[in-house]
Parts: sequence; C-alpha cells; structure tokens
Amino acid sequence: MISCDQQTSVSDQIPTQENWYANSIIYNLDVDVFQDSDHDGIGDFNGLTQKLDYLDSLGVEVIWLAPFQPSPDQDDGYDISDFYGVDPRLGTKADFDVFMKSAKAKGFRVIMDMVINHTSTEHQWFKTARADTNSKYHQWYVWSSKKPTDWNKGMVFPGVQNETWTYEDATEKYYFHRFYDFQPDLNYERSDVRRMAIDVLSYWMEQGMDGFRLDAVPFIIDKPKTGSKNPQHMHDILTEITAALRKIKQDVVLLGEANVTAEENAEYFGKDGSRLQMMFNFYANQYLFYALAKRESTSFSKALEDFRTKPSSCQWVFFLRNHDEIDLDRLNKSQRDLVYEDMGPETNMQLYERGIRRRLAPMLGDPKRIRMSYSLLFSLPGAQLIRYGEEIGMGDDLTLRERLSVRTPMQWDTTANAGFSKATKTFRPVIGYGDYAYQKVNVSTEMADPESLLNFIRQLIALRKQHPEIGLGNWEIMDSGTAHVFLIRYTHQRKILIVAHNFSENAQTIAIGSSVSDGRKPSRIFGNASTERDLNFRIPGYGFQWFECN
Repeated sequence: MISCDQQTSVSDQIPTQENWYANSIIYNLDVDVFQDSDHDGIGDFNGLTQKLDYLDSLGVEVIWLAPFQPSPDQDDGYDISDFYGVDPRLGTKADFDVFMKSAKAKGFRVIMDMVINHTSTEHQWFKTARADTNSKYHQWYVWSSKKPTDWNKGMVFPGVQNETWTYEDATEKYYFHRFYDFQPDLNYERSDVRRMAIDVLSYWMEQGMDGFRLDAVPFIIDKPKTGSKNPQHMHDILTEITAALRKIKQDVVLLGEANVTAEENAEYFGKDGSRLQMMFNFYANQYLFYALAKRESTSFSKALEDFRTKPSSCQWVFFLRNHDEIDLDRLNKSQRDLVYEDMGPETNMQLYERGIRRRLAPMLGDPKRIRMSYSLLFSLPGAQLIRYGEEIGMGDDLTLRERLSVRTPMQWDTTANAGFSKATKTFRPVIGYGDYAYQKVNVSTEMADPESLLNFIRQLIALRKQHPEIGLGNWEIMDSGTAHVFLIRYTHQRKILIVAHNFSENAQTIAIGSSVSDGRKPSRIFGNASTERDLNFRIPGYGFQWFECN
C-alpha cells in the first residue's frame, strides 16, 4: 500500500460555490469544427447553441471553448488579432451572447481559451510597435538590437520552428516569439501589459465566462532575456491576475496549461490557490501512455504520487487526449520510443520530436483497451476532461499538417459532411475514408446502439457524478498483487470506493481483502470482473471494475 499521509487535496467537504470545479466534467471543443448553421462550411456559435442538448445528454458540466477571437488563422486561432472580439467567421457578438445565455440556462459553466502570451503580427498593437519604436506598444513586445546568442533555443515547435528571435526590417531589431514567427510574445515585465491582460480577462468575465484556460502559462511569466531555454519566472504575475479577477467574481477559475515538474507545482498553484486553481496533469498523462505501452501500471502510480501535493482549494485536471499532440517530453528516450512503437510507429504520426499527433481510438486500437482507459480516466483523483469527438472514437487525418490532424469536423451522422455542414465544401475535410469514416463513426449511429462507446462514456460520466469522493476524498494506491493492475481506493465521509484497471491484455486475479476494504464487503458496481472465490476477483485482459464497500 502507498500511504496518503501527505494528502493535501480537499477532504470530507461538500463542494462550495468557490470550488465548484473540484468534481467538474469538462468538454473541450472548437466552434469552427463543431456545427455549421449557415452552410458556409465553418462551424459557428449558432450551430454550437443547437447542439447544447447533446452536450447536456452526455452529462458534461463545463464547456471549454478553443480560441474564437478574430485571427488570421495561421495557427488555428491561437494567433489572435483582437482580444475583445468574436471571429466573424464564427458569427456575431449577438450569436455569442445567445450561446452564453442558452448554455447558462441549461446549467453549463463556460470557460474559454485565453492566449495572452502573444499576439498575431496582424494585431494592431504589433503593427504600431514596428511602425513606431517610440510608441508604448513597441515596449509591449520583447526586442533585441543584436541577435541573441540563444536565437535558436527554447522553441515550442522543434522540427518545424527554427528560431525564437526573428529580425524585423522596419525596426532593425529582433523580436522574441516562443511560438511561430507570426506570434510575437508580449512583455509581461511591464505593468501596463499586465493591466492589459487583466482588462481582457475582466471583459470576458463580464460577458459571462466562469473561467479561463490560460495558454502557455510558463511563457507568460518568463523573462526571455534571462535565457530562452531556462528563463527566470515571475510567478507573482499569476497572483496579481487572480487577485484582480476575484474582486469581480470570487469563484472564477484559472486552469493552467503548464507542463512543469513536481517541484514547480507549488509556484504555479500559489499559497492556498492564490495563483492557478487548476492545472492539467501533463506529467501523469505522459506516464499513463508509457504504462499503457508497457502493460504495467507501476510508473503511472509513481507519477500520481509525485504530483500528489497541492493546496486544498486547487484541483488537477486529468485527460487522455487534448487538442494538441500527446506530449512525451518528460519521458526518457527509451520510454518515449516504446510509446512510439506501440501507438505511433510511423514518422508521420509523430510531432515536434516529442509527441504523437493521433486521436486515442486509432492509437490504442483494441476497443477493450480504449474502454479501460476511459474507465481509468473517470476514476482518477481530480476533474476530468474529454475532447470533442473522443466520446464516439473519432479518428485522425494525418494528411493535415501538425496538430490539425486531430481537429477535424465533428461527425454527427451519416449524411453528407457527417451532418456537420450542408456546404459543398467544408473549410477542413471531414474524415470520410477508412475505419474512422463518418459513415461508420458518428453520434447518431452510436446513440442508437446501447453497446456503443458513446453510451459507455455517458454511463461513466453518470457514474463519476455519483462518486464525488473521487474529486474530494483521500486516495491511496493499493497493492493489487500484480504490476499489471492499477488499484486505487477513495475514502470520503465514511464511503469507500475501490477501482481496479488491468493494463495487460491477459486476465489477472486480485484480492480485495480487509486491508483494502477496511473489513467491509466490496460490491461490484461497474465493470467486467468476475468473482473467483470469496474476495478474489478475476479481471479480464484490459478489464476494469469499480467496487463500493458497505
């Protein structure tokens, strides 16, 4: 048994208005690929509003919107040219307002991607910055008169991106950009830039947002001139932003994209959650895929333990697939190579010298393995995230560049363009060939099939909601007797929940004895294990079982 003596997560309390996110089920979507209402081939807010009943039936509680502000769309909307607007391709501000009102009426909370680390070069601020070096906007970006010695270090997209400092003819200076050269970084060492960020976030809170997924948090708070690869960080910026936003809305949530080490976590959460309230657990995600490839759970168990400690008001967000590549950068080369071999063996399936650009279903292949992984996801100690289309097992389009492979239109039914659009041509192709073609994989077909992946995930979400101890209770990783089976126990308000997952394709037998159940009788409530004798249970290959102890 692994002890939980250092457990610091919320324990034995009911979620309050202030920590509503502790047990949340988050659904991430891109408006432009979800539903097209005006037949121009691009999804829009009116289309999204039409699909709120579907999201309600799925059971999700929080809608996370990918960037929807005006953009030249060179980086799928992450190159923003106006922080205060709505991209006209996605509808009008009035359409957005109708969506927000409709979503709130159905009980959803809504958070949005906030990309405040950089702007597009087409943003008026940067246009002014390069046209007038005496303007305040010139100071809003990071410049160097000489070519920095680390001009080709610290790239976010190695293998695609060649530099982080680019020469600008008009200014005769180099500007800094963590991402592509059309995404210059803002200079957060300046107090007026920090005020700008607070103003932008405050504006969208006034439009009804319950929180924000902060993109690339380490790059918001770094000091580029202290070195692109290992810069100094200004963590207090997060304290400043959170304090300002809480004056407007006490229960606002900042969900950070920060792929950091266990030692750095405290700096990002801050004391008592004074900085970020939620963070994605990228570290556990990477070791989960390694464990799946190895067919053993030991490394994943250790990753969870390494990231156990956090303030009581904060929460981890667990996921299988998100909108980017699966980042394996924290693994060593042999570990990463094993994951590549198992889940992304072709060069075209890999990206940025560190990740895999496939959706989960084609990566894992075996339907039993897919279902086991989702059962595992919804039993992990935190909030859960599911990416649009993953609930039906959508595939990827590797003919599309970089991350776009996993950002294809939602597959609703078997009609033309998967029911996404009635346009002659969609702005991004619908998957219409192979095992994951929309004629085979779509919401309508799976909704009608009680044994479908979609209905399985609906069951899991309902089950997860019945067990708030997963997000609120104390947890312990138990000794299952085999490295192949991951066994975790939750205790909360005299309730005990035990969940077992078999990472191997071969059946395994485990015992749920008194040391695991505290002397109570374990009852199977969800899964496919069978009772061998007394308290011994046989879990089939890639099987799982949830137990309650009465």
